[in-house]
This record gives sequence, structure tokens and C-alpha cells, in this order.
Amino acid sequence: MYLSKYFLPILKENPSEAQITSHRLMLRSGMIKQSSAGIYSWLPLGLKVLKKIESIVIEEQIAAGHIPILMPTIQSAELWRESKRLDDYGKEMLRFEDRHGRLMLYGPTNEELVTDIFRSFISSYKDLPKTLFHIQWKFRDEVRPRFGVMRGREFFMKDGYSFDIDKKSAIHAYNRHMISYLKTYERLGLKAIPMKADTGPIGGDYSHEFLVLASTGESQVFYDSNISDLSLGDNHIEYDNSSNLKSIVNKFTTPYARTDETHDVTLFEKIPENRRMSGRGIEVGQIFYFGTKYSESMGAKIDLPNGKRIPVEMGSHGIGVSRLVGALIEANHDQHGIIWPKAVSPFDAVIINLKQNDKKCHEISIKIYDILKVNGFDILYDDRFESVGAKFSSIDLIGIPIQIIVGPRGLSEGILEIKSRKDGIRKNIPLSENFLELINAIKI
Repeated sequence: MYLSKYFLPILKENPSEAQITSHRLMLRSGMIKQSSAGIYSWLPLGLKVLKKIESIVIEEQIAAGHIPILMPTIQSAELWRESKRLDDYGKEMLRFEDRHGRLMLYGPTNEELVTDIFRSFISSYKDLPKTLFHIQWKFRDEVRPRFGVMRGREFFMKDGYSFDIDKKSAIHAYNRHMISYLKTYERLGLKAIPMKADTGPIGGDYSHEFLVLASTGESQVFYDSNISDLSLGDNHIEYDNSSNLKSIVNKFTTPYARTDETHDVTLFEKIPENRRMSGRGIEVGQIFYFGTKYSESMGAKIDLPNGKRIPVEMGSHGIGVSRLVGALIEANHDQHGIIWPKAVSPFDAVIINLKQNDKKCHEISIKIYDILKVNGFDILYDDRFESVGAKFSSIDLIGIPIQIIVGPRGLSEGILEIKSRKDGIRKNIPLSENFLELINAIKI
């Protein structure tokens, strides 16, 4: 993509309404524009990042054996009356009547709707287990929407729903989700800690939140520092091996890690003092096991081999996809702007032409652009007639991992300059016909 043809409305000044780094940088870099309080339009740069995160989430869910569907944003209030949550959910739920006077709502979550889908088509134990998930826009009418996409009213969320024959199987589904989420966060370049949590309006008696440590986080967290060293790494996960999954989950949940809602001072003080940590955290996901809360009230039952009919065991599991964009920026930035991890960067690399009116600089830039595109890279070419300082400032702001710098001096010496956005290290690469060294440098 040529930057001169792209839609990238960069702001030179810090927006006065932005209270935290991610909100400020998303507005300044032209990723989003506020439509109304807590509701945003996603502009091209922001949408590319959002879609890359969505793709990784989907890949990891499918790898764990979960099946994608797509449910609507608008739901009938009748289903929520069945589950007895219509009045309990409160003013966060946006309610309205259609032209026939039927009460409708903009879905804040989908337990009722997916339970209705399940009970419509599945009635035998032979069809279990099943886990259905989708990624869809949600709406919760926050009293004070703030911090940009971190606490918006409209948000993009992955929610999954597991259906099992008994509690043992349901806990295995819970463990599957925990590990698939940990893998997702690691692929995104985030350290997300699972913490014992309150179930809130979803219900149930077993839940973990995943929190990214950040000074701007809304949650107060307490944890054993040993948990910071844990990682799944590149190990292959056998999701059908329940005992193996349980041992991995135990490894991540045994060290003390809790939000302030479930914090236990007595347990915390049993940890060696040098390992007791506290701070702030950004919630980026939560998983729940709630048994038969919805299946009992909504009649989602299955037939057993002995003819007995029982409510199906259920759980729900969510990842805040749009919130992850903000969390990634909170964890990856410096005084100049965003520093995207390679997995979610809107472009693989950017070509910065230091002298746009120089014929050779332009020709070499175009040649590099074309060769990299042919080799499967998504490249941004800064072909604007701007000062060198303005180019570097805006490119550092948007945070693309690799900068390819093309200038008259370097070309006269037969070199290209490569700059890493993360650490600022620059290195020279010989100018060659096939740019093989450049291709290899971007792949690293």
C-alpha cells in the first residue's frame, strides 16, 4: 500500500479526551474515531490490527476443537425471561421495542441464544461434547465509558459455549479453554495471568479472569511472582488428553493470583515475602463453568443411555478482541508511539523514501516494494512529499516493526538501512538485485 493513497488520518497533537496511553495513541495514529461516548469507528489501520487478532483467536479456538458459528447482535427478550436474567442484568442492557411492540435487546452476551440453538437440535448424549463459539459485536451501556476501546459500550468479543454430559466433562472443556486462551495470548506477545475471579452476572461457581499487568489497568491484582515465569512455549497441546490438560492448568493456577474481589489476605501472606506482588491489571478474557444454570431454566436437556433425561452441563468463555488492541498498546509502546508485535502489526514492514523527488530513490523503493509483495509481505511505502523528520515521526507513531530506509547517500554506497522499531537498532544491508538479504531480515 502506498501511504499517499492510504487513509491514515494522523493527529499531530494529543487528544484532550484521552486519559491513557492506548486511547491517546489509537486516536493519534488514526486507528479509530469516536462516534459517540464509548462507540468508535475502526479506521483502516485499526481494522487491520483488529482482524489479525481475530484471526489468531479463531485459529486457536479451532485447534482446541471448538466450532465457529455466528449469532445476531439483536436478541428477543423472551429468551432472557426464560433464563430469569432479563431483570437481573440491569441498565447495562440496551432494550427497545420493534415496530410490533416486541421487547428486543442488543446482546451483551449470548448464553440464552446459544442455549436455544442447542435445545433446538441436540437431545442425545451421543452428540456431546460440543463447543460453539463466535466473534461478534456486543453492547453494554456502561455508566462511564472511558479509556477508549478498553472500556467502551460497543466492543468486539469472542464468546464460546460448551455443552457436556456431566461435570467432569464440563471441567475438561473449561481446561481446554484456559489453555487455548493462554496459547492465544502468547501468540499475540502478551503475558496474561489467569486469576481466580468472581462470576458476576454470568453466574456459576467457577471462573478465571485473564489479566495483563499494566499500570493503567482497572483491576487491583495480587499474585505470586513465580507465575510470571510460566509459559506454554511451542509445545504441542493434546486437547483430548484430559489428564495432561489438567496438569498444565494446575501449573498455571496453583501459584496465588487473584483480583481484589477474590483476594484472600491470609493465603497471600503465606507466600514468601519476596514473591508477593501487587499491581494493576487489564482484563482481556474470562472463562466460566456454571453447570445447569441456563439449561435447567430453558429446558436444554439430553437423553442418557438409561432413558433418563437431564439438563446439559454448560460453560461460557470470552475474549475481548477489541480490548486486546488497547492492551497490546499498553504493553508495547515508548515515547514515540506504538511498537507492534510482529504477529499483529498492520504491515510487515514500511519503506521510507527519504527523498521522494530523487528518481533513483523512488525507483529503488518501488522495486523493493514489488519484490517484497511478490514474496508475500504486506508492505507500506511512505511515498509522501514530507520532510524526513515528519516521515520518521509518523512511522514511529504507527509502530510497524521493520523500517526500510532508502536515501541518496545509502544508495550511492550500495546499501539499504534497516531499523527495528522495537529496539531502534539500525543495520546496513547490501543493495542487491534480488534483495534476498532484505527478505531474510524481515522474516526474522
